[in-house]
This record gives sequence, C-alpha cells and structure tokens, in this order.
Amino acid sequence: MGVPTQPRPDPRRWWALGAIVACMLVLGFDGTILNVALPTMASQLGADTGEQQWIADSYLVVLAALMLPAGLLGDRFGRRRMLITGLVIFLGGSLLGTVVDDPALVIAARAVMGAGAALIMPLAMSVLPSLFGPDERATAVGAVSGASALGMPLGPIIGGWLLDHFWLGSVFLINVPLVAIGILACVFLLPETKDPASPRVDTLSSALTALGLGVLVFGVIEGPQRGWGSAVVLGSFAAAVVLLVALVLRERRMARPMLDLTLLGDRGFRWNAIAATLVTFALMGLLFVLPQYLQVIQGNDAFGTGLRMMPMMAGLLVASRGAGPLVTRFGPRVVISAGLFALAFAALLASNTHLSDGYGTVAVWLVIAGFGFGFALIPA
Repeated sequence: MGVPTQPRPDPRRWWALGAIVACMLVLGFDGTILNVALPTMASQLGADTGEQQWIADSYLVVLAALMLPAGLLGDRFGRRRMLITGLVIFLGGSLLGTVVDDPALVIAARAVMGAGAALIMPLAMSVLPSLFGPDERATAVGAVSGASALGMPLGPIIGGWLLDHFWLGSVFLINVPLVAIGILACVFLLPETKDPASPRVDTLSSALTALGLGVLVFGVIEGPQRGWGSAVVLGSFAAAVVLLVALVLRERRMARPMLDLTLLGDRGFRWNAIAATLVTFALMGLLFVLPQYLQVIQGNDAFGTGLRMMPMMAGLLVASRGAGPLVTRFGPRVVISAGLFALAFAALLASNTHLSDGYGTVAVWLVIAGFGFGFALIPA
C-alpha cells in the first residue's frame, strides 16, 4: 500500500497573505491615524470636546460591540464571503469620510468603518488555517499580527503628513487603495470555509452588547460637560448596568452562548483580561490627550506631532518583541506586573509635566509608557 500524498499547498497562499496583511495594516493605523487630526477637526469643523471623543470612540465602540457576532456570521455563512462584506463596508465608510464637512458625518463614517472592521479583524485570522499548514501557520499569524501592531505607529506619521499637505478627508482616502486590493485578493485568492456547528448569532444578546457599551460611553463623554451628577449621565450609567447585566444573565442561561462566561472562572483568563482592559483604557486615553498637548500647547504641526509620538510607539514595538522571551523565562505574571509598574511610573511622571516643560521631558515618559504598554498588553 502506497503512502498517501499530502495535498499540495496552494501556491497563491502567500499572495493572499499579503492582501490580508495590507488589510490588517489599515486597521492598525486607522485606530491611531485620526488622533493627530482631532485638533485640526476641532478648528476646521468646529468640533467640541465631546464630538472629538465620539470621533475617536465611535469606531472602537462599534468594533467591540459587533466583533463577536461578526465572527459567528463568518463561521455560519462563509468566512471569505463575510470578510469581503466587511471590506466593502469599511471601504464605504472610508469614502464617506473623504467628503465630510461636519462632526456628525465624521462620527457616522467612523461608525461604519468600525462595523466593517468588526468583520475583518476576526475573519482575517480565521481564514489562515485554510491557507497554511501547521509548519507555516505560525509565520502567517505572526505576519498578520505584526501588520496590525506596525500600523499603530504608522498612523500618527501618515495622518500628520496628509493633514499638512492635503484636505481633512485625506486621512480616510489612504484606506481606499489598500482595501480595494484586499477585496480583489479575497475574491480571487481565498477559499471559502465555514463552521456550521458554531453557535448561532443571538440578535438580542448582540443588541444588549451594542446598547450597553453605547450608553456607557455616552455617559463617560457627557459627564464633564453636563456634570457627573446630572440626570442624563446617571441615567446613562444606570441603563448601561441594566443592559450589561441582562446580557450576562441571558448568556448564562443559553445552552450554547455566543460568549462563554465560564471562561471568567479561570483565574489566568480573568486577570489577564482585566490587565488588558486597563492597559488599553490607558493607551486610548493617552492617544486622545497627547496630540492635543503636542499641537495646542507645544505648537507643533500635525506631522511634527506624529513624529513626537514615536518614542511611545517605539517602546511599544520593542517591548512587544521582547515580551515573548521574557515570558518564557520568567512567566507571564512577572512580565505583566513589570509592564503595569512601568505604566504607573510613566503616568506619575506625566502627571508632573508642566506647560513650560520641553519635549525632552515628555519623550522620557513616553518611552517608559511604551515599554509598559508592550510588556503588559502583549502577554495578557
């Protein structure tokens, strides 16, 4: 009896990987590219602080709310089909962003892009096993993850350069060619895969997630303007608690929930999730405040602001590369704790920064903050 031959790998798989890497690169720098544009939007579009926060957060809120049901939709109806759908949605939001002249339209464009990203992010990873065998899969996953991480430092630089040379909508236009290439590559290079045994998308749970996160963010954004004790803000927080508790209770009763809450019973999973949440919270807050400080207080242009954010991004990238070997040697608890300590120390230094301090002071704690983000977030 002859030895069965292994199926020959698709020679187009590396081209397909290149297209997926391009898409993830777009998602990476799209998470940070608008941060350097917020002061410009404030002056050109008349966006107040609350509107600027929604411009930054609408993308992330929609992404977080829809990612889980989006992944399940791909499992049931075809990952390639839903990935293409996500790219088309993201392309539509980017095109809308190129012609915006009002803060509300910017927020709408970012929300549409967040819906597309919710389909792209999980499904881009899920198609890799169908393209690469076990011996190549780690390389493919590393390339996709690296593209997403590399996009973060590219965002401020690209966004700053575009704003200094072109109109405001150009920060959205940069997405169009890369996403269009991704769509064509998915159409011609990716095989279709499904998992009919995956849990069904629960519409009510998805709605509770989106509404709960939405009203929670609304309360946080409106708090400084309306007052933390106002009826609107307190009502938003109360509604968020009710909606999210209802989500937990519903998921606990379902035989096959979309979100397996029993994972939180695992100590390692629970505390890593908490650490990742806190670090991401701090990172997004710093990315919102820092461009305002560098432009409004220190008087840099958009491109100069992007360059001056690089110490933090460099620290993050270096730490993300070094986190793996350190975790292997010392364990994740030590590395994550060290990252949180570095982040707290950077926050202490930042809290003592005065308006008269030069950029050198800022650069020091930015590097430390970048190390803290990388060493805490990647292992968690």
